[in-house]
Amino acid sequence: MRIHVLGSGAGGGFPQWNCNCPNCRGLREGQIQARARTQSSIAVSANAEDWVLFNASPDIRAQLESFPELQPARQVRDTAIRAILLVDAQIDHTTGLLMLREHTAPWDVYCTQAVHDDLTTSFPIFNILSHFRGVHWHEVPTDRTPFEILGASGLSFTAVPLKSEAPPYSPHRHNRVPGDNIGVRVYDSRTGGTLFYAPGLGQIDDEVLGFMRQADCILVDGTLWTDDEMIRGGIGDKRGHEMGHLDQSGQGGIMETLSALEGPRKILIHINNTNPILNETSPERRTLEQAGIEVAYDGMEIAL
Repeated sequence: MRIHVLGSGAGGGFPQWNCNCPNCRGLREGQIQARARTQSSIAVSANAEDWVLFNASPDIRAQLESFPELQPARQVRDTAIRAILLVDAQIDHTTGLLMLREHTAPWDVYCTQAVHDDLTTSFPIFNILSHFRGVHWHEVPTDRTPFEILGASGLSFTAVPLKSEAPPYSPHRHNRVPGDNIGVRVYDSRTGGTLFYAPGLGQIDDEVLGFMRQADCILVDGTLWTDDEMIRGGIGDKRGHEMGHLDQSGQGGIMETLSALEGPRKILIHINNTNPILNETSPERRTLEQAGIEVAYDGMEIAL
């Protein structure tokens, strides 16, 4: 299995267009050692020819241009993307669908009933796309039943409902239902490689921990270093857990959990522009590296 990180940033990317936090300003002025990041998305393939796109970020056009294998140019209009899997209905994971409206056929989109409901009511992207080629929706089960995706032979997928938050425009905000946010286990029957992908993660319960332990690679939520990071930075009034993101450095945080796992490769994705780990020479980044935890970057390649 081949995994390509198209985007590794959280909503707004890095640097964020209107932000002058130490990270964003430092990157613009060349004062810190860091990489620019687009909003989070990955592509996965078993044969390096047919790809599943996980989430469609607002930066999708630039991401496709950065990864030529998704544009094989076999005909006048072409793509190597066979299907799109959405883990939630957040703006930074779905708005890119509008940029893909010129597709030559309805997109095969896989998502849960809860996400489908949000994308046809509160944030009706699917309805808008019906005026173009449309969407062929495939319901993703939330009962941990493995499922396959058309065109992605050799790969098996399992959705794991997460304790996180639905988008602000969802009627499920602060009243979550199974499927508002999922992690996904991807298994390659040819190599036996297993990925666990969860860019939004509010709590790590025993079930999620079990899926992590069984994976060869964990690619999970790295949004915030501390729960009150955005408040202390004068940027927002919400804590990380209120937005559905578990911090890295606190007691019971992601770093503590990942450090206790010996087998898998551990990588953080969906990094917010305020997170000090973006500065590659920061003490926080060194702490992660000493714990054996990597930070995803745009263009990162993973083979399992």
